[in-house]
Amino acid sequence: MKVVILAGGLGSRLAEETSIRPKPLVEIGGMPILWHIMSIYAHHGLNDFIICAGYKGYMIKEYFVNLVLHHNDITVDLASNSINYHGGTRPNWRVTVVDTGIHSMTGGRIARIRDHLTPGEPFCLTYGDGVGNVDIAAEVAFHRSHGLKATMCAVTPPGRYGATNIEGQYITSFVEKPRGDGQRINGGFFVLDPSVVDLIPDDDTVWEGGPLEWLAANNQLAAFRHDGFWQPMDTLRERNHLEELWSSGKAPWKLWA
Repeated sequence: MKVVILAGGLGSRLAEETSIRPKPLVEIGGMPILWHIMSIYAHHGLNDFIICAGYKGYMIKEYFVNLVLHHNDITVDLASNSINYHGGTRPNWRVTVVDTGIHSMTGGRIARIRDHLTPGEPFCLTYGDGVGNVDIAAEVAFHRSHGLKATMCAVTPPGRYGATNIEGQYITSFVEKPRGDGQRINGGFFVLDPSVVDLIPDDDTVWEGGPLEWLAANNQLAAFRHDGFWQPMDTLRERNHLEELWSSGKAPWKLWA
């Protein structure tokens, strides 16, 4: 099963980082968040990736071409023009990076990788800026069991601000960053039949608009409920939160050894 990752947006809300590199290459613990996302899938045995690149996509291509160079010690023998790599590990990933356009919307990017999908075989889809301890294998099994065109991971968003109960002039209780009001949202981590690409007419199509709305209206969109950790990286504050979790050794999305 192939894994499609949307990695072409401008990431304007994280301009402190994305002015110099695409958001999927913003680092958590010294590794791009894209690497973290791929490691989540690889933990569940999915290692054939299609990266939908756009803004500064050449940097994503260069990262994977030089991945072994980035993460290993080396000896360069200038006389023989050879390089020896020492230590480190090489992930058994197959990575296809596709230029899906600078200005394409999310749906347009999916349509542009149609020819790289396996006909009749479901594929996974997620965004290149969010992590979670989602049980991908269980979601894939759930998708195959219900026979619908699409499965979406439905999550409860993390709280952003502390909540209070007030009686008169007194705050009687305080909860730091409580979870949302119970309403679930799109957490990414989709499993999709390749026929959903037919719902995308052009580059200007937003996946979360017409295609998802059609699937929902026609009872073709199933919810895979995830109550564990989930966190997008839309802002510098969220990036720093993920960095703190990683640095503390308490990153819930780190499912791999």
